[in-house]
Amino acid sequence: MLFLLSDELSFPPVDYADENGLLAVGGDLSCERLLLAYKSGIFPWHDEPPMWYSPDPRMILDLENYKPSKSLLRRIKRGEFELKYDKAFAAVIRSCSMLRDDTWISEEFIDSYSKLHEMGVAHSIEAYKDGELVGGLYGLAIGDAFFGESMFHTSTDASKVTFHYLVRQVQQWGFTLLDCQINNDHLLSLGGVDIDRDEYIEMLRLALLKSRKNESWAKYSPQDVFV
Repeated sequence: MLFLLSDELSFPPVDYADENGLLAVGGDLSCERLLLAYKSGIFPWHDEPPMWYSPDPRMILDLENYKPSKSLLRRIKRGEFELKYDKAFAAVIRSCSMLRDDTWISEEFIDSYSKLHEMGVAHSIEAYKDGELVGGLYGLAIGDAFFGESMFHTSTDASKVTFHYLVRQVQQWGFTLLDCQINNDHLLSLGGVDIDRDEYIEMLRLALLKSRKNESWAKYSPQDVFV
């Protein structure tokens, strides 16, 4: 059953999502609605009108059993990239939008997530090479959960390196959930696993009981993370 959202700030139960995970259409991309969506196990794609998803199964990263590949660790140890947090959020989200032919990252998305960034909720992890931004990712940190949104790279393995630093950083901070949304080969190669939506919702419920790092991450140094 597909629901049409009104101006009321609410979502139907996620069990009503169809076989593709589509739950509802409409509403807006206000910060309040976006925060309610993520806290409810829902995320948006597209914006004309907004389409809201809660897929089953749901892909997460197994934080307890994450094991980076030896080739990725060798790449990191070469010191090719300089890593930073929250220094170029706007550039990261725009780079993600430009490198996807079927992008859902419209100007309205960029505006809404930039407001969440100003609130200390949305974050970017960036990789620089010779002073130039060559890769990165962005997502939301709410409670003990990080909701990954999109990543890009213009230099080989740059996005994989930023993902690895994200994993190590949230592990160090005690996060319990890293949401990857839906299955794809790239996420599988990075350690993504599918779980039932009911299991995901329970993990999310527990993750929301605590609050960590709801602030700018710009003051934190990736160099302090055990890689």
